[in-house]
Amino acid sequence: MFSFTLQAIVSIFAIMNPIGNVPIFIAMTQTNTVRETRAIAFKAILTAFVILTAFLILGPILFRAFGITVDALRIAGGIIIFGIGYNLVSAKSRHSHTLHEDEQQEGLEKDDISITPLGIPLIAGPGTIATVMSLTSEHSARLSHTIGVFIAFTVILLVTYVIFYYSHWIHSKLNSTELSIVTRLMGFILTVMAVEMIVSGLKEVLTL
Repeated sequence: MFSFTLQAIVSIFAIMNPIGNVPIFIAMTQTNTVRETRAIAFKAILTAFVILTAFLILGPILFRAFGITVDALRIAGGIIIFGIGYNLVSAKSRHSHTLHEDEQQEGLEKDDISITPLGIPLIAGPGTIATVMSLTSEHSARLSHTIGVFIAFTVILLVTYVIFYYSHWIHSKLNSTELSIVTRLMGFILTVMAVEMIVSGLKEVLTL
């Protein structure tokens, strides 16, 4: 069980990419206070935990019941990520905002990003969900392997939460110019990720 759990940790870590999500999290919470940022982090990780646990236990049943495929999940997740990525890429500095832009920014800031897009599909994305279900289905006869997968994504989510928890300290080390660069770069990366997810999902759907 130990070797399988270690294998699962490596697989899920590579797919979830918690380190790569840190600058994205910073970019999306740069206007929030420390308390708000940590609350968002907790809720996002909790959301991801619930989602992954649900798919670990009930994934195949849920997919069949609602007629959902992993490819459809990829397309929907890609659309959501593209929207937030575009907003980050097109972000303006505070001093150059018009009144209308300020109102738009305020609206974005007040949205609950902890569930979507942070909890799902950024942290518990289609790739992570598919990996969890795949690792479980390959060893469906062994309860120990299901427990191993559960331990694996729980450990990674805890590590991610600790990093997110101290993200405000990381943010404080960046000046406005550096933060703007990070924000736009992460927005660009998100849009690329989104396009890749959508294309990947469409490719599979169109070949059916």
